[in-house]
Amino acid sequence: MSQNNPSRYTITAALPYTNGPIHIGHLAGVYVPADIYARYQRLQGKDVAFICGSDEHGVAIPMKAKKEGVSPQEIIDKYHTIIKDSFAEFGISFDNYSRTSAPIHHQTASDFFKKLYDQDDFIEETTEQLYDAEANQFLADRFVTGTCPKCGNPEAYGDQCENCGSSLNATDLINPKSTITGAVPTLKETKHWFLPLDRYEDFLKEWILKEHKSDWKPNVYGQCKSWIDDGLKPRAVTRDLDWGIPVPVAGADGKVLYVWFDAPIGYISSTKEWAARENKDWEPYWKDQDTKMLHFIGKDNIVFHCIIFPSMLKAHGDFILPENVPANEFLNLEGNKLSTSKNWAVWLHEYLEEFPDMQDVLRYTLTANAPETKDNDFTWKDFQARNNNELVAIFGNFINRVAVLTHKYYNGVVPTPSEFTELDSQTLKTMRTYPQILTDSLERYRFREASQELMNLARLGNKYLADEEPWKLIKTDEARTQTVMYVALQIASALAVLSEPFLPFTSAKLKGILDISSSDSSLDWKDISAKEVLLAAGHTINKSELLFRKIEDKEIEAQLEKLEATKLSNASTNTDAAPQKETITYEDFTKLDIRVGTILEAEKMPKADKLLVLKVDTGIDVRTIVSGIAQSFKPEDIVGKKVTVLVNLAPRKLRGVESQGMILMTENSDNKLVFVNPDEDGVANGEGIS
Repeated sequence: MSQNNPSRYTITAALPYTNGPIHIGHLAGVYVPADIYARYQRLQGKDVAFICGSDEHGVAIPMKAKKEGVSPQEIIDKYHTIIKDSFAEFGISFDNYSRTSAPIHHQTASDFFKKLYDQDDFIEETTEQLYDAEANQFLADRFVTGTCPKCGNPEAYGDQCENCGSSLNATDLINPKSTITGAVPTLKETKHWFLPLDRYEDFLKEWILKEHKSDWKPNVYGQCKSWIDDGLKPRAVTRDLDWGIPVPVAGADGKVLYVWFDAPIGYISSTKEWAARENKDWEPYWKDQDTKMLHFIGKDNIVFHCIIFPSMLKAHGDFILPENVPANEFLNLEGNKLSTSKNWAVWLHEYLEEFPDMQDVLRYTLTANAPETKDNDFTWKDFQARNNNELVAIFGNFINRVAVLTHKYYNGVVPTPSEFTELDSQTLKTMRTYPQILTDSLERYRFREASQELMNLARLGNKYLADEEPWKLIKTDEARTQTVMYVALQIASALAVLSEPFLPFTSAKLKGILDISSSDSSLDWKDISAKEVLLAAGHTINKSELLFRKIEDKEIEAQLEKLEATKLSNASTNTDAAPQKETITYEDFTKLDIRVGTILEAEKMPKADKLLVLKVDTGIDVRTIVSGIAQSFKPEDIVGKKVTVLVNLAPRKLRGVESQGMILMTENSDNKLVFVNPDEDGVANGEGIS
C-alpha cells in the first residue's frame, strides 16, 4: 500500500555488473529515472539514501578475465573505476556508490546467509549438476549454454534465456554444452543450499498480487503473477566456483554464494558504508516501517527483486519490503538490440568525451523517450531533434530572451511590476500548478510524462513573451514592459528549480544566471506554488549565457558512421558466431525430420510478450507451434510465409499450449531474427530437407 508521508526514502538502483562500461540502455532503464526521483525527493526536503555499487562476483567476471588474459581483480578494478567515474561526471547523485568486493559487503552477505542457515531456512541437498570433465569443474550459470525448454532458443544460458526472459537452472537446458571447452557436460553429484521459494508463495500472493495490484507497473505485476501462478520451486543460493563470497558454513569448501543471493544484499552493505561515513544509523533505512523503499531496475531483474530478494528479506525477519519496483523495459539503438559483445551501444564514458558539458541533453533525450511500458528506440537523429527543437528552441530560447532583455532594459535588475492584467495573473497561476503536475507524474514513476510537462512550463514562458512582445512594447509602454519582464523572470525562476531533477547541470547554470543560489534568494520545490514572489523586484541577475548549443548535422553523421563501422566490423569478423558444436554422426543427422511448411495462422500468446501461436501446414498435417518471435514479427505479417520446420521434435507445453515442432530461425548481424527459408519456387509443403 502506498505511504503518503514516509519519514525517509531508501532508493536503490540496480548494481551494474563490472564486466563492461555503462551504456545508454542502462541509463534509460535504471539510473536516469532513479536519479530524477532521488533529486525530486531531496528538493521536497525528504531524507533520502540513494544507494548503488558495483556487482563484482559471478561467473562472467572470471570468464572476461580469462578472455583478456588478466586476473578477475584487474577486471573489476578496471570497470568499477570507469563506471563510478562516468556516473559522477554524468550527475547521477548517489549518496553512496560501493562495491561487492568490499570487506563490509563480504561480512554483511555472510552474516545474512548465516542467519538464514541458523534458522533452518535453507534446504541442504546433494544434487546432480553439470560438470565439464575436460575443465575439471562444475558448470554454473553462464559456463553452460543450450536450448531453452520454454521457447526453444538454442543459445540460452544456464541461468536465463535472453530470448523469452525465463529464469532457468543449468540442468533445465536441452543439449547443454560447456562454454569453456565446448564439451558435452556430464552430471556429477555436489552439495548445495537452496532457498525454498515455495514456502513464500502465500506471502508473495498476498503482498504482490493483492496489496500491489493497483500501484505496481503492469509489466512488473504481470511477470510476478506469471511466476507465482506457475508455482515457485527451491532455488540454489550457492555455487561451485572460486570467485565470490565463500559460503560461511562447515562442509562448503570450494563453494561461494550465488551472485543473485549476494548482489541485492549489496544495497544493505552500501547503506551501512554510507551511514558509517555520514555518522548515521543505517538500520532505520532498512528496518523502519516508516521508510519507503524503492528498487529501480530493468525488466530482466524483476524476478530477482520482486520474488527472490523479498523472500530472502522475509525469511531474515528484520527487514522491510520495497513499496515499489518501477522496472523499465529495454532501449534499442537505431532499430537494433543493444549488444555489448557486438559493440552496438552508445557508451557513457565515450559520450562524455565526445559531447563535453552536454550531460543534460542525453539525460533529457533518454527521459523523453524512456522505455517505461514498452521497448523504445534511441536514434541519433531524435537526439539531435530533442536538443535543437526543444532544449535550444524552447527552453534555452526563453531563458536567453529573458536574461538578455533584463540586462538591456534594466541593467540586470528585476523591474518593479505595475498592475497585473488577466493574462499576467493567469500565467502566474498556471506556473504555480507545475510543482503538483510534476509531482503527480513522478509519484507514479511517469518520468517521460514529467519531462514533457517541464517543457510545457518553458512553452508557457515562450508563448507569454511571444504574445506580449516586450521588444516592441518597450517603445510605447515602459510600465507595461516592466510587468511583462517581471512575470517572465518568475517563470524563469520556476524553471531553475523544477528542472533540477531532470537537467541538474542546466538548473545549476540557470540558478547562477538568476543568482538564486544565495541564501536570501534560495528556492525549493514547494516555494514555486506557495510563494507570491520568486524573484523580487530590485534583485540583480547575472549576465546571460547559453544553456544549450545547437548540434550540427556533421556531429550526428560522425556518430552514425561510427555505428556503421561497428556493423561492418561485425559482419566481416562475425566475432559472435557460436563455436562449432560437438561432432555428430551421419546417423545423428538423419534423425532430424526437417520439412518445408507454410504458416496458415498466427496470433499472440495471451499474457506473453514474446510468444506467437502458429498454425503451420507441414505437408503431413496442420499443427500448432509456439515460437518466441513476437517481438520481431507481427502475426499478420507472417501468415502465408514459407518456413523450415523441425517436425519430429518431442512436443512441449508452453504456457498451457502444446507446441509440436520448431521453426528454424537465425539472427543476422543487426540482431534481427530471420526465417531460415527455402527460397526456390515450386518447393511444396512437406518436402524434406537433407
